[in-house]
Amino acid sequence: MIEETVTLYRPTGLKELQLVKQSGFKRWPPRLPEQPIFYPVTNERYATEITTKWNVTDKGVGYVTRFKVKKSFMDQYEIQQVGSSYYTEWWIPAEELEELNDNIVGLIEIIGEYYQE
Repeated sequence: MIEETVTLYRPTGLKELQLVKQSGFKRWPPRLPEQPIFYPVTNERYATEITTKWNVTDKGVGYVTRFKVKKSFMDQYEIQQVGSSYYTEWWIPAEELEELNDNIVGLIEIIGEYYQE
């Protein structure tokens, strides 16, 4: 039986993407001490907006990634709305990131690349 999955999106900077690549596109790197929460978002539109407004502006490049996680794992988290109707995300505590990584189905994909003009 195929387990049901949830699709998550993540605005990603170059350094984080390099660490994802080192994992074979299978895992997110541990959070830094000043990053107590991992914030994947629910839709590509919001991920793209964050990438272009923050990653590209601050670092000159940004990526939008997409990955699938077992629904049975994601069901323990509520979707948080943090502004406009499509500004929706999950708040995964940093100490639960390894468990999220263990529940990724398939690979983390790069679905968008954006550069400063």
